Amino acid sequence: MTTETRDERRDHIHAMWASVAGGWAEHADYADARGARITERMLAEAAPTAGERVLELACGPGGLGIAAAELIGPDGEVVLSDVAAEMTSVAAARAAARGLLNVSTVELDIEEIDQPDASYDVVLCREGLMFALDPATACAEIARVLRPGGRVSIAVWGPRERNPWLGLVFDAVSAEVGMPLPPPGLPGPFALSDADRLAGLLAGAGLADVSVGELEAPVRTGSFEEWWTRTTALAGPLAGLLAALPAETSDGIVQRLRESCAPYATASGGLEIPGVTLLASARRPLG
Repeated sequence: MTTETRDERRDHIHAMWASVAGGWAEHADYADARGARITERMLAEAAPTAGERVLELACGPGGLGIAAAELIGPDGEVVLSDVAAEMTSVAAARAAARGLLNVSTVELDIEEIDQPDASYDVVLCREGLMFALDPATACAEIARVLRPGGRVSIAVWGPRERNPWLGLVFDAVSAEVGMPLPPPGLPGPFALSDADRLAGLLAGAGLADVSVGELEAPVRTGSFEEWWTRTTALAGPLAGLLAALPAETSDGIVQRLRESCAPYATASGGLEIPGVTLLASARRPLG
């Protein structure tokens, strides 16, 4: 892979997330509710305390970091970061609306974290590391900005077959457009779904006490239409592609999904679709 090609792919990923910032802003409260158990576990494992400095990477609308801000008090600081300025703008507005004076925002690339060495007590990243072109470099950067004894907590989606809430969408789109998703050469939401690989990346970055576990994360919605609207608004790798499809193709995707989602229908007419998250934690050694 040439440097030019790598830069082009990175630019593509950045633009992809910038393009869906509006959808994340509209559905930010839903995203927080969907990820509430994940947030609770991540904060329990990283255990940010009063006066500490916390960095959230790939923050999107910032729900995880905003929750951390309530734990570190007025003498601490949470920095919400994302590759897309459009996303950090959403996060900044949400923090301001809550009157949080200990929160700031900055644009950062997870593979090139433009922050000083050993400058954070805690690093958090929920559903972002799997989109890194080079996750080993991203993990090394996380280790670099952690202070000795600092903690990291990361969440990524588990195996595709155990996350039909999104896997079925990929299957339906692939069948209708005749191309694999995500496109070759670009990381997707299941890129780090192997627990052993994820643990190895953190250990390879020099982090200690590495632990990777699972958390059930089902997706529950009141109707098929609600699920489809939110999925297409939030799914960065899909949003642009779906918006560009002709109506006939889009209708074919929806029909396939109605059929494949039928087993997950609830008595009230909604959906409850299984999902599994991998939760990883580690710390930077003191020595």
